[in-house]
Amino acid sequence: MSASPPSHRLSWPGIALLLGMAAALVVAIATAVETSALRLSESQIEEYRKVYGEDAAKRLRAWQALIRDSAHLPEDEKLQVVNRFFNQVRFIDDIVHWKQKDYWATPVEFLISNGGDCEDFSIAKFFTLRALGVSEEKMSIAYVKALELNQAHMVLTYYSDPSAMPVVLDNLIGEIRPANQRPDLLHVYTFNGDSLWVSKKGRRAELVGTSNKLKPWVKLQSRIEQNAVNLN
Repeated sequence: MSASPPSHRLSWPGIALLLGMAAALVVAIATAVETSALRLSESQIEEYRKVYGEDAAKRLRAWQALIRDSAHLPEDEKLQVVNRFFNQVRFIDDIVHWKQKDYWATPVEFLISNGGDCEDFSIAKFFTLRALGVSEEKMSIAYVKALELNQAHMVLTYYSDPSAMPVVLDNLIGEIRPANQRPDLLHVYTFNGDSLWVSKKGRRAELVGTSNKLKPWVKLQSRIEQNAVNLN
């Protein structure tokens, strides 16, 4: 009797593994696209200089030098370097700066214009740390209430591991502190490239969907991928 030919049908665990690998590849490709959009050539910076001036070009060159020179640092030092760099930028309300009630700027727009509000600081830190190799899973942009100011605010949070108390990168203060040492912030929700959580006491408390629910975030990521600048 001849031997039966080997079966080429995949079991469900095999299919699940392939699907997981495919999903990881899609995320990796998307991350690579966004990261490459943050790396500007000197010719690109020169084009920005012609339109927006020498000071704008200097800020872009300093940002590119930070990305180039800080990739080898330990993650805690990357947080410090990036937080200090962007906290030098001016705080300006959207309605004054962009003539819009709520505009989420790309890091390039933020630096060219030398101004933005709390979400622009958080976005610039998030994407720059991604370009430095910090995993998106370790970071979330958190929507909070700044209790002393009695107003909505955004910060970047970083988790050294999933169960850790996150630390907060904030444009209001220079020091990076654990979330449980920031009683002035009431956490509401938090999100990153893929996910949206209800946030309690600084932590991701309950997954409530994808970050695609946040239309400004979707538009922002599209502009970053296209390397688009809108300063009109």
